Amino acid sequence: MTDDKKEKPAEEIEYIAEPGAPGEDGPKEPVAAEPEKPEAAFHDKEPAQAVKHLKEKLKKREAEIKHLRKETEDLKDQYLRKLADVENLRKRLEREKSDYFQFALSEVLLEFLGILDNFERALQASGGDADGKTFREGIDLIYRMSMNLLLKRGVQPIEIKDDHFDPSFHQAMAMEESSEVQEPRVTEELQKGYMLHNRLLRPALVKVIVPKKD
Repeated sequence: MTDDKKEKPAEEIEYIAEPGAPGEDGPKEPVAAEPEKPEAAFHDKEPAQAVKHLKEKLKKREAEIKHLRKETEDLKDQYLRKLADVENLRKRLEREKSDYFQFALSEVLLEFLGILDNFERALQASGGDADGKTFREGIDLIYRMSMNLLLKRGVQPIEIKDDHFDPSFHQAMAMEESSEVQEPRVTEELQKGYMLHNRLLRPALVKVIVPKKD
């Protein structure tokens, strides 16, 4: 067989890789870089802003605390001043009360001294009074002066009307039973009672006759 008639080998097919295909060394198209996300920048700045915000908040709270402390001190000072004023007022009232009780009767006692003067005059005149008329007149004058003094001060004697016994104004010192009465009756006034401005000052001491028990 001649060389011309020798079988030729099958034609080899050359594989040409497409540009940019993976795994090949051929030229590749440049890939654009992804743009930076705005969230990343925000997260970078967030801690600083948070710290700044907290500092401002803390500063504001410190100012509020300082203001509240000042208000507390002012209120405490006002309270102590009011407390001192109340204490001073209490002491003044106690002093005025003590002075009142010590000197409230000054005017009454001054008027009573005039009655005492008449007592002295009556006693001095009784030595040269043979019949005692002058002495009696002096005593009567003193009694009337005393009653006028009491009346002027609101003291009124308790009058026993129709021998009626009233336990609100009379105090029975002795009692006697009798079938002649239907209710307690006053038979004798042992000591006069007095009212002071419509209030009982001293009850009248009396003897009473009561209905006889069956």
